[in-house]
Amino acid sequence: MNLGDRQSSMVLYSDPRDQYSHRVRMMLAEKGVIVDLVDVDAQDPSAELSRHNPYNTVPTLTDRDLDLYDANIIMEYLDERFPHPPLLPVYPVQRAFSRLWIHRIEKEWSSQLDPLIKGQGSEAFRQQAKANLRASLSDTAPIFAQRPFFMNDEFTIVDCCVAPILWRLKAVGVVLRDRRSRPLRSYMQRMFERDSFRQSLSEAEQEMGE
Repeated sequence: MNLGDRQSSMVLYSDPRDQYSHRVRMMLAEKGVIVDLVDVDAQDPSAELSRHNPYNTVPTLTDRDLDLYDANIIMEYLDERFPHPPLLPVYPVQRAFSRLWIHRIEKEWSSQLDPLIKGQGSEAFRQQAKANLRASLSDTAPIFAQRPFFMNDEFTIVDCCVAPILWRLKAVGVVLRDRRSRPLRSYMQRMFERDSFRQSLSEAEQEMGE
């Protein structure tokens, strides 16, 4: 399976249901970079993956003799390797803010979503995670009314991290119906209609949105 229309020697080991793999696939599609996609079951990693990643985690990117594992490291590498369009801000302060937002997104949203997707913990634990995620998104929703993208006038690497989380809300039963969440719902619609997002979806992820 390939993504994009530029020639590349890269291979991406990706779990079709994993939000971190999804964010890398979205970035590749945004930049029009072609890769060979190898689907991996994160619960049963292959020997092939272990040759490139001692932790057997996804996403893992190989580019000739280079092996990278960790979604954020991979994405920053891709932005430097394929600089057009740039998805990290040019100026150091803005770049630092982008990295800080990604860190907060992972602490406040990804950490709550992961056990819901994987079915981890007790029912009470998952219900609390669902409530925490819904509350955090609702509290953050007003900022999406300020700019067309996440804290920016242009599409950035942060949007590649946010969109896969929002796409999975329906699958885990997190519904945002309150009035305050309206800007976030509008943002979701824009992201989900974006060509790069549609191209980045695996078959399993397409089913999440049905």
